[in-house]
Order: sequence, then structure tokens, then C-alpha cells
Amino acid sequence: MKDVILPILDRDFVENLIPQKFPFVMVDKLIDFRENEIVVGLTVPENNIFVKNSIFQESGLIEHMAQSVALYTGYQFYLKQQPAPVGYIGSIKSIEINQLPNLNEAIETTVTVLQEFMGVTLVDISSKLNGIEIAKGQMKTVLAN
Repeated sequence: MKDVILPILDRDFVENLIPQKFPFVMVDKLIDFRENEIVVGLTVPENNIFVKNSIFQESGLIEHMAQSVALYTGYQFYLKQQPAPVGYIGSIKSIEINQLPNLNEAIETTVTVLQEFMGVTLVDISSKLNGIEIAKGQMKTVLAN
């Protein structure tokens, strides 16, 4: 296991932990990691493909949530010194979005793993702005074979 000091604020390092690449990267920091939980961040940049009229759109927020799950898996593999696997959203049980972030606002998302079995991960996800929950949901992700 590698020694890493959290938080990891290096965008390039974080991007290497997930299969997505620019311009489709929706995470830029790994704030905290422990068994069955990760806290991920994104400061919404001007060049983000999901920003319209200075507002981060619903589709971008949902993709950020999914990539937060991918970062959990990718970081687990990094600690085992293995490359990050490709995965897919298997299902979205529910997503509630109460507010959309503006340009340059910092989203903080907590992913809590409810169940992990044979490459399928079921999670609860909560995204916050300034400590206030703006979105929550439940997703199932599947690793590619």
C-alpha cells in the first residue's frame, strides 16, 4: 500500500485515478478516503462542457456523482498498485437535485458504499455546497470485464 497524504488537490493525479479524460473529467480533488467512503470535490471551471450560462447543469452534476464513485474504485486500485478499471453506471435508483452550482463554486460529494460484490457497487451519494446538501441519490456501478 502506498503512503498518500489526503487531501489530494493535484488535478492531474486525481484524473489519472479515473478512466475519464479531459474534457469529460468532473472531479478534481480527493478530500478523504476510508473503508466504504470517499469524499470528492470539484470546483466548477469555466471550460466545463456542462456549464451553461455560468451554471453547472443537472447532467454534469449527475456525471460528477458517478465519477466520484469511479474515483473510489480507482483509488482502491491505486493503493494496490493496479491501473484504474473502466466501469459503467448500472442504474440510478433516485437522484434529487435541489440546487445547481454556479461557475467556480466548490462541490463536495460523499459516496458511501452500501454493498460491493463481484464488480458491482451500490452507493448512496450526497453532494453539498458550503455544507448544504444540493443533491443526493443512489447509484449502482458495474466494472467492465
